[in-house]
Amino acid sequence: MSVTGKIKVFSGTAHPALAAEICEHLDCELGKANNDRFSDGEFNFSIGENVRGSDVFIVQPTCPPSDKHLMELLIMIDTFIRASAERVTAVIPYFGYARSDKKDRPRVPISAKLVANLITKAGAERVLTIDLHASQIQGFFDIPVDHLYAAPIVVEYFKANPIENLIVVAPDTGGAERARAYAKRLNAGLALCDKRRERPNEADVMNIVGDVRGKNCLIIDDMCDTGGTICKVAEALHKAGATSIFAFFTHGVLSGNAVENIRNSHLKKVIVTNTIPIRENGLPLVEGGKIEVLSVAKLLASAIKSIHDETSVSSLFI
Repeated sequence: MSVTGKIKVFSGTAHPALAAEICEHLDCELGKANNDRFSDGEFNFSIGENVRGSDVFIVQPTCPPSDKHLMELLIMIDTFIRASAERVTAVIPYFGYARSDKKDRPRVPISAKLVANLITKAGAERVLTIDLHASQIQGFFDIPVDHLYAAPIVVEYFKANPIENLIVVAPDTGGAERARAYAKRLNAGLALCDKRRERPNEADVMNIVGDVRGKNCLIIDDMCDTGGTICKVAEALHKAGATSIFAFFTHGVLSGNAVENIRNSHLKKVIVTNTIPIRENGLPLVEGGKIEVLSVAKLLASAIKSIHDETSVSSLFI
């Protein structure tokens, strides 16, 4: 579909700072809109400018509170469709409900599929996202999905800030492929943790596969929720003789006791992107240097421009 209207970027309430940063890279102004709520809490959205014939991009990660931000996104998509935007793309840097991507036990939902259906039914014609929890979620959509990876940003960071004697660690067997890709690009070794999860948000590390003694470890994962897994992996690496332990995860959910868990862990430094705004309780770790935040705004801006110009986004994966 060729779009003739100009790019217009709008934001919900989930992450307006990221939307504004994307606009800086695109050299455009953030779209005017009303993001108020009625006294009973219902989202009261209206567009403050003409969008007829425009190529609209809605920046809205469905981060906590996920239900609230997802509903905002659906209402915004519907509003722009009814305002005769030529195309609406949902820019979802963090795709919530992605962990429920399969029916692996009786009487549970496939929430990621439901969310995909809702976004499609609301009228979005494309989705732009980063580091889905499971790549197959792309197949849940009946519309095009541009699935970007934070890897280029992270690799560039560690090439500018190299760590000697580095080994990349997958926190579980499911993350081995992701860790292997990072290890290859960083010219580093590879290790993984054999993990058994007894209950949701709780994990027990059983064994480290690979020699990490005397090495600097970099744990790679797509997200950090309560921090339980990543901190237990760090503890296991410390016991196995690792010299220092770093971590990178794309999405810093940091719910529950995550901040305290990271503060009291063996992690020397945690790198995270700004797909989700760091919560207020996590800011002391950012200001103190234990958590460093890398921006995905330039990556998303480049993808938005490529989508609008109908050019390939493959160069963004390099």
